Amino acid sequence: MVPWDNIQLSRRFCIIALTLLFIGGCCFSSKPSVSPSDEKYTRQNGLGMIKASRGVLEPVYAPLAEQIVADFNLDKKTGVGIDLGSGPGTLIIELCKRTKLHWINADINPHFFAYFFRSAEEHGFGHRVSAVFTDAHSLAFRDNYADIIISRGSFHFWKDKVKAFGEIYRVLKPGAAAYIGRGFPENLPVGIAKKIRAQQGKKMNYDVEETANELRQIMIDLGIKNYYIHKPKPAGSEGVNYGIWVEFHKSEDKDKESQQENISNARE
Repeated sequence: MVPWDNIQLSRRFCIIALTLLFIGGCCFSSKPSVSPSDEKYTRQNGLGMIKASRGVLEPVYAPLAEQIVADFNLDKKTGVGIDLGSGPGTLIIELCKRTKLHWINADINPHFFAYFFRSAEEHGFGHRVSAVFTDAHSLAFRDNYADIIISRGSFHFWKDKVKAFGEIYRVLKPGAAAYIGRGFPENLPVGIAKKIRAQQGKKMNYDVEETANELRQIMIDLGIKNYYIHKPKPAGSEGVNYGIWVEFHKSEDKDKESQQENISNARE
């Protein structure tokens, strides 16, 4: 565990790493980004998520990383992966253990980054991660940049989901995939899932079918044809909300031109 009080020790590393990123500039879009809101994205907000990632949600990340690596054949793949709304970066640490990719923590709350860099260093992955302050609605990456984009537990906060998903599609390389959702991987033991939901209470009683319809309509609005809605339901999980995910792939053929046109229109 990484105590918050010790985060100051990693601030210099955080600043240096971010500076190198901006000097390099090769991954960044020329579009203007947003400024962090001190009222909404606070240190206290970061503390709460860090606590959850080390507590109630800790059992989720390793199985989720295992599933993502297996489903998208990432074990030997090189390139760049982005975790959008990664927060403390716990999922990135688990993915670093299982892949050779360079992972970017793309989050709108920069208060997470010092903790994230120190955690990565302590796990031996400091050279394989970066952090970028960015908004899902205007991602600070150039077109066709990422080999995979993932996001857990963020998309339901996005005000304009069509615009945000369009940005994800724009940043993906042709042929690359995204896996966006909330909840658990199917390989999380049911007993653990039940314990987590019991601790979370009623705030996770969202309608999975309603969300599935919403995600399906977003894919239609963006002209994305190659997508799949995942609703994990392992044996014995009746009555347990395992969440929902959408997987989609960026086209490598000429269809992508019409899809990009739809995405540009959606961003206007």
